[in-house]
Amino acid sequence: MKYLKSSLFFCLLVTVLASAQNKEITLDAIWNGTFRTEGMQSLHSMNNGKQYSVLNNEKGSTAIDVYDYKTLSKVETLVNSSNLDGITSFSDYTFSNDESKIILATDVESIFRHSTLGVFYVYDTSTKSVVKIADEKIQEPTFSPDGTKVAYGLNNNLYIKNLQNNQTTQVTTDGEKNKIINGITDWVYEEEFAFVRAFEWNADGTHLAFIRFDETAVPEFSMDIYGTELYPDQLVFKYPKAGEANALVSLHIYDLQSKKVNDVKVTKPYSDFYIPRIKWTNDAHVLSAQYTNRHQNELDLWMINASDMSSKLVLEEKDAAYVDVTDNLTFLKDNSFIWTSEKDGYNHIYLYSKEGKLINQVTKGPWEVTNYYGFDEKNNTIFYQSVENGSINRDVYSIKTNGKNKKRLSQQDGTNSADFSSDFTYFINTYSSASTAPTYTLHTAKDGKLVKGIKDNVALEHKLEAYKLPAKEFSTVQVNGNVLNMWMIKPADFDASKTYPLFMFQYSGPGSQSVKNSWNSANDYWYYFLAQQGYIVACVDGRGTGFKGAEFKKVTQKELGKYEVEDQIEAAKLLGSRPYIDQDRMGIWGWSYGGFMSSNALFKGNDVFKMAIAVAPVTSWRFYDSIYTERYMTTPQENPSGYDENSPIHHVDKLKGNFLLIHGSGDDNVHVQNTMQMVEALIQANKQFEWMIYPDNDHGIYGGNTRLHLYTKMTNFINNNL
Repeated sequence: MKYLKSSLFFCLLVTVLASAQNKEITLDAIWNGTFRTEGMQSLHSMNNGKQYSVLNNEKGSTAIDVYDYKTLSKVETLVNSSNLDGITSFSDYTFSNDESKIILATDVESIFRHSTLGVFYVYDTSTKSVVKIADEKIQEPTFSPDGTKVAYGLNNNLYIKNLQNNQTTQVTTDGEKNKIINGITDWVYEEEFAFVRAFEWNADGTHLAFIRFDETAVPEFSMDIYGTELYPDQLVFKYPKAGEANALVSLHIYDLQSKKVNDVKVTKPYSDFYIPRIKWTNDAHVLSAQYTNRHQNELDLWMINASDMSSKLVLEEKDAAYVDVTDNLTFLKDNSFIWTSEKDGYNHIYLYSKEGKLINQVTKGPWEVTNYYGFDEKNNTIFYQSVENGSINRDVYSIKTNGKNKKRLSQQDGTNSADFSSDFTYFINTYSSASTAPTYTLHTAKDGKLVKGIKDNVALEHKLEAYKLPAKEFSTVQVNGNVLNMWMIKPADFDASKTYPLFMFQYSGPGSQSVKNSWNSANDYWYYFLAQQGYIVACVDGRGTGFKGAEFKKVTQKELGKYEVEDQIEAAKLLGSRPYIDQDRMGIWGWSYGGFMSSNALFKGNDVFKMAIAVAPVTSWRFYDSIYTERYMTTPQENPSGYDENSPIHHVDKLKGNFLLIHGSGDDNVHVQNTMQMVEALIQANKQFEWMIYPDNDHGIYGGNTRLHLYTKMTNFINNNL
């Protein structure tokens, strides 16, 4: 009897364990935060080089806590919202240079992708006092170097608040919605040059440089915002489409003593140009500015002297396709500078004198520098991230300015990124791979030696052990004469003697990467979910994508949607020839540029793909913005065939398979106009298809149950048509 009870218990235990290890992913779990990772929010290295701060949220309050690098123990709490009158929480913080004051961000609301409005306060760490910067919601509040003033944007004008006497000075007065913007970027600069704050303090806080945007001649775009009221609102904003008028930009320097705004005039005659970056040098009188022509195939670095407003061109870069703007410009004590460029065919680090004479190419080789972390002047050492260990991986390195004594500081294959202490003694390494959730570890900067662990996601990994998850397999495929990176996810119970439908994902935009050795995104869990349903999911990065050199990336110039589509079609054919893939049941999907691609792949590859899903797709580059589109296509006036021959709108007559088209009606980036034009073309071609509009949703299509609804709809479409 006792033996029988033990046997029954053992059988029950085995059954429970087997059941626990075969738990299936659900769409609800993907979008309700079940698989969310832990991270370090708003990490800041303190000036002393021995400590760092992070933002912590606990029990309904927000705190800035300081930790010791060496011991990782909490040293102090600088400020806690529970001790502040009128501030229940804050979402971000910024220190003054001497760390005596902190800007706290509250009640922040998004405008577009990067821009926000918020109510901001200055907290004084010594007096514990709090001062509201402005009664209205403002943009981009920024301390002066000595921390006594804050500059900010409000209603398209610039203001400076003096924290010592609480007086506010209005720097500009001509700001007007949809006409003039001072110190804050317009829509297209924000989206394509990826910055919002277009003003900069000089080294001693005596001058403020800013870019002015005159949008008067830029065509307006309007969108109905349906909301819940009886009549909809309308959003009207300036949006320069390819070939249309851009904002007229100009550079200015405000002198705080004289209260005069001086205009910058460079000596090169630009007719139509952009100013994508400005940055003061260590000399308080010298401002650097990057200028690029409208085609973006010439990039110039100027030095402007604020004393006499003279300008000097110190560096010129030209390319047959385009030159990327660099965010890595770093001035050394003598105003020599570090610069990144792909002029030798790969993105590398260069050192120039202050006059623009090349001192040395610091990094070299058939691989890309993917991030620049900083320069340790004391040890003459540059820290950077690269794909030297394989284009799907990222590693952290150090190197001397002469290009010698290079060290790999990260230790595990996958994706490594670093946050260095201010004195470059330590760095916090963030690591993940396709099989390892993000971990945060402390290392010494001189050799990368592990000091200790800080935070991991072991709890999530343990949670995932209950699920029967397949592996993400990395490999390469030979397509159209090129070796392309690929990942593939097969069902956990994959049987090579059986055949499976293939569902492909891609993005494919210039310089992008979808095949990378990093931890799961929400979409990866969706792909695991589809694998549970019996699909093989694959992703191939074709020509035009990044981190394999300029030639590979720029081959698509003036022909967006040609070579990338050819690669996806050919890759599908190659995979379809494998005995375990059913070549009659292959589909493809993508979002944004990926939607442009999946539409083209279904139409042009109508004998290859049975179905496609396009979410928020560009359907003609004539509808998209000037900066992005013309960088790769020049203007429609110059390159009409490049625009039209690769537009899926012009290939709808080829549709044979099943097509699902999805868009958000409030998409300020890729306008729903793209989908409406595609719909009309399909109707006139008498082609049946399915489509879905998400009211008032922007390019991300999210909020509430929206993502769950979207992925449920796409899953059902796949199940019904593949």
